[in-house]
Amino acid sequence: MPEKTKTDRDRSSDVPQYVWAALAFLILFVYFFGLTIPFLGPDEARYAQVAREMFDRGDWVTPTLGGFHWFEKPAFLYWLQIASYHLFGVNEFAARFGPAAFGLGTIASLWMLGRRSNFENASKFANSLALIAASTLGILVFSRGASFDIIITFPITAALVSFYIYDHPGTQATRRSLLPLISFYVFIGVSLLAKGLIGIVFPVAIVAFYFLISFRMPGRQFVISLIWGTLIAVAIASIWYWPMYQRHGYEFINEFFIQHHFQRFTSNKYQHPQPFYFFFWVLPLMTIPWLPLFVAALWRQVRSLISGSSDVSNQTGKPSLQRFAIAWLLVPLVFFSFSGSKLPGYILPAVPAAIILTAIFVFELTQKSIRWRRSILAVSVSTFLVILGLLIFAMPRFAESDSVKSLIAAADARGFEQSDVIGFHAVSHNAEFYAPGRLLRDEAGKQRKFYSVPELNSVIMEEKGRPALVLIPLRYLEQLRGDPSITAEVIKDNGELAIVAVSSK
Repeated sequence: MPEKTKTDRDRSSDVPQYVWAALAFLILFVYFFGLTIPFLGPDEARYAQVAREMFDRGDWVTPTLGGFHWFEKPAFLYWLQIASYHLFGVNEFAARFGPAAFGLGTIASLWMLGRRSNFENASKFANSLALIAASTLGILVFSRGASFDIIITFPITAALVSFYIYDHPGTQATRRSLLPLISFYVFIGVSLLAKGLIGIVFPVAIVAFYFLISFRMPGRQFVISLIWGTLIAVAIASIWYWPMYQRHGYEFINEFFIQHHFQRFTSNKYQHPQPFYFFFWVLPLMTIPWLPLFVAALWRQVRSLISGSSDVSNQTGKPSLQRFAIAWLLVPLVFFSFSGSKLPGYILPAVPAAIILTAIFVFELTQKSIRWRRSILAVSVSTFLVILGLLIFAMPRFAESDSVKSLIAAADARGFEQSDVIGFHAVSHNAEFYAPGRLLRDEAGKQRKFYSVPELNSVIMEEKGRPALVLIPLRYLEQLRGDPSITAEVIKDNGELAIVAVSSK
């Protein structure tokens, strides 16, 4: 028998198509599994409730929370949730369905980028890129939350992938197609609907920076497109911005743009201060389990820059894709590092760039050794299995202590479903969804927080003696139990908060 050549051995060690099909099914399963657990943290429940109020009114324009205007964010997440409420009912799964789909959309966009890259084995690179993206912690976690971070990450990713495909039409193309360029501006318009002005600032700034570090000028066609393309993006965004301005005028401009864009960036008004270097360690953590390989890929880029070489490898298309990923990584990283308000999810739009750099580095390793191919598959599958294990065994218990869902349900089962829900030494934003219409608010629409029993008792007496449900940290329980002016019955606690039926004597 003739001895197999190196090429024959490489082909025989390729991952079979049925394995990729099984991995695709596993990814779909993981991304939609466990979306039914109670809402976690303050934001998920609030956003889901805003969408429910719009859904109940049949209003696709004005976001409200507790009946008060809620102009912090654009409406795209709420639209996804409203559509899901029509399909699945008003529940946690429906509220998270859109973000999970957008997480998969981010993965699909990166897969398409890999397919259209100029790598010699583009299809293999695309599969590796998608697998690494799907198993990256940042994408996995934020795709499971009813929040805006993945909602902005997908259209920005799709926009930038569209631009790269336009800018690198491939060796077979005689001229650049306008379709990817049109797609670039369409997704910028969607990004504006997803989270505001960064939806246009990031894609344009990243493309401009990419041209700068590539030492070339944009082509005439692209420069002209900035005029008609901006009109396309603005027209798409105006689907929501224009009716909002017509209805609410300066109130909308002031709260949405001035307060939640400019003041959020330039000040600590919303109480999320972090040091300048905050995202320099948050971003790498989001690449787990690929963190060591991401660091190795970055170090290779630094060495390449120091040595003055354009790239370690001469593989066609690779240097330009790496430069594009670097521009994509640095623009959000630097931008948000100067922000006066910092939350981990802000940096999520830069994670796809980190995934691209990691995937290029990993792909080179897998092309050299079958052991690396098996290791990458093993790490990916292990990550999915760990996530499934956490969703089955750990997250339900964590959600029990983090959410007030079971507390409200226990009280309602005792006949208190009409009672007001009051925060005592605490405010539960999680209760927005689980006790809608029953939370006491001030004139600005914020939940009221009570600190003294006489103040609490006066509110109960105003309700003609009807018992109220009080959410209270466990350490303050004795303050209620020991007061002779009220009767306090503890219904249930979740280890953090207790729900107490309180009535005046």
